[in-house]
Amino acid sequence: MPEGLHGGFHDAFAAALAGDDGALAGWAVADPGAGLSVYRNTIAKGCADALAAQFPTVGKIVGERWLKAAAVEHARACPPTTASLLAYGADFPAWLAGFPPAAEMPHLAGVAALDMLWTEAHLAADAEPLAPDALTALSPDDYLGRRLFPHPATRFAGFEMTVPSLWLALQQDTPEAFELELRAEGLLFVRPGLDVAARRIGPGQLALLAACRDGESLAAAGAAALAAEPDPALASAFAELLELGAFQTLVPTEPR
Repeated sequence: MPEGLHGGFHDAFAAALAGDDGALAGWAVADPGAGLSVYRNTIAKGCADALAAQFPTVGKIVGERWLKAAAVEHARACPPTTASLLAYGADFPAWLAGFPPAAEMPHLAGVAALDMLWTEAHLAADAEPLAPDALTALSPDDYLGRRLFPHPATRFAGFEMTVPSLWLALQQDTPEAFELELRAEGLLFVRPGLDVAARRIGPGQLALLAACRDGESLAAAGAAALAAEPDPALASAFAELLELGAFQTLVPTEPR
């Protein structure tokens, strides 16, 4: 192969694996179809295995065969972009929402999203969480000029249905019968130490976390919590999140 053309061949080979049978036409590759099918099958199986491991709660709902079949379809539509499959599947929940065989399970994409958030929390950088008593000595002015910076592993999501309760129930070895309800719920993942922990939270704490993530001051975060849930016991809402290790530091707000 001529010097300097390795990259071009690799790009063509990747395109051929993705389904472009003519991508290798300019290269001296005799009848690549049979060989490519082996590579494609190997990649598809690797992606299917990776997704099955990445979305175990989805697998508990649909079964391993269904999940691996969906994973193969997903790999064709969204092939991996890196050699490592450790965090493969970030776009799987959104893809699953439009996957026709999942149409009768509208909660499935939400369960997949929570599985992905667990993985993100698990793989996040280590950091010492903020001390639970970090807010006790603050003045009213401090609440205007300071903000809480989330811990690197903190992840959360809110839903209009009780998808978080379903996800938590499915973490049990023998989950009890569960029926989804039309009630707003959120789920928070934290990892202050070595293990990821999940905690169900309400609209007030969800709004508080989102405001902190977006760089809002403590005062603005509190106002957002009150707007989402008029009586969320604001002091205890802050205290519980601190106790769980959801934040890393208390920093000055940035000028707007």
